Amino acid sequence: MADAFAVLDAVWRAESARIVAGVARVVRDVGRAEELAHDALVAALEQWPAEGVPDNPGAWLAATARRRAIDLVRREQTFARKAEQVGHEESTRTAPDAAEVVADPVRAVGDDVLALLFATCHPLLARESRVALTLRLFGGLTTDEIARALLIRSTTVGQRISRAKKRLSAAGVDLEIPAGDELEGRLGAVLEVVYLVFNEGYAATTGADWVRVDLCDEAMRLGRRLAALLPERPEVHGLLALMELQASRLRARVGPDGEPVLLADQDRGRWDHLLVRRGLAGLARAEAAVPPGRRRDHYTLQAGIAACHARAGSVEDTDWAAMAALYAELAVVTPSPVVELNRAVVVGRAEGPAAGLAVVDAVRDDPALARYHLVPAVRADLLLRLGRRDEAAAELERAAAMATNEAERALLHRRLEDLREAALGRG
Repeated sequence: MADAFAVLDAVWRAESARIVAGVARVVRDVGRAEELAHDALVAALEQWPAEGVPDNPGAWLAATARRRAIDLVRREQTFARKAEQVGHEESTRTAPDAAEVVADPVRAVGDDVLALLFATCHPLLARESRVALTLRLFGGLTTDEIARALLIRSTTVGQRISRAKKRLSAAGVDLEIPAGDELEGRLGAVLEVVYLVFNEGYAATTGADWVRVDLCDEAMRLGRRLAALLPERPEVHGLLALMELQASRLRARVGPDGEPVLLADQDRGRWDHLLVRRGLAGLARAEAAVPPGRRRDHYTLQAGIAACHARAGSVEDTDWAAMAALYAELAVVTPSPVVELNRAVVVGRAEGPAAGLAVVDAVRDDPALARYHLVPAVRADLLLRLGRRDEAAAELERAAAMATNEAERALLHRRLEDLREAALGRG
């Protein structure tokens, strides 16, 4: 029984976005699609422990949800119109019927996930609502997890998600990839939420695991579809390059027992060098596509920063000066306290810990960073390099208290304990 629940949890985390997207194609409503997908999840909870896990659990969930969607459409008063609409779509799409979904759920959804992504990035939704809804649909996070990630109340998250789904439904937003000016108007938001999903996989905000490879893989898959759809857009190639370069380090970011491994301690031999090559090639495409006289976009600049790590054989061999220059440009293109915090780390390497600490302290009181655990964590590293161990210990303690990811909190506690033990040894 426990195995069935574990499989269901893993499959749902990996497949929920595809399942919701496939159902949304039938019912034309994001809110209803999510409800029907959850109905299929409940059915699995009832049947799998007793009857066993199906050979293809993801396909089972997709087929069950889709059958329920078709049944719902048939029961509604507007059956004739909707049945004709669904039948037309089914006859013109490459997706097979429900029986074929069981055999190949990925082929069945086609571009449904990308279409759902463009729908949830409709300009009628405020950015805060888009972020919450995206983390729910594409990240598989609960309302409480999203609240912790966004540093807001759980009730606020629930209200934003509910209002967003109602607005999309009331406006009759098409679950299609738009074209022309409409695509142009949504592209920025789409890229933002794809990267948001990737980041949640790369460094999970909550939970016991520091990384969620399934989210990184899904974000990169969407990035590749976008790059194929918009081959002339530098920011699309820049984002994909950034994700591939970052993802190349995933295996090395986690130790044998799932504990986080920081960049300086990683075995670079475990980096995925195929992803490194793909990322560097994507970065070259992005930079070549930038129009003359125009600044590079922030994704391409971040990819350039990631490339500095990818090209270096060790922390000591990293071109920190080049990275500092890229961060200075990024701070102009996308000014934010988080960019400044990251720039502080690089400046601390390029110009010394005192210079890095000055950059951190210039933004440490920014309200946007008030509950951000990496502020004290970065200060701790810089203070330690300056020999100010007591202050560094106090900052590590603050960082551990603020961290919401269990693995990262444990890492900060271990660093604090190591620092205190070293102080005792010197005494």
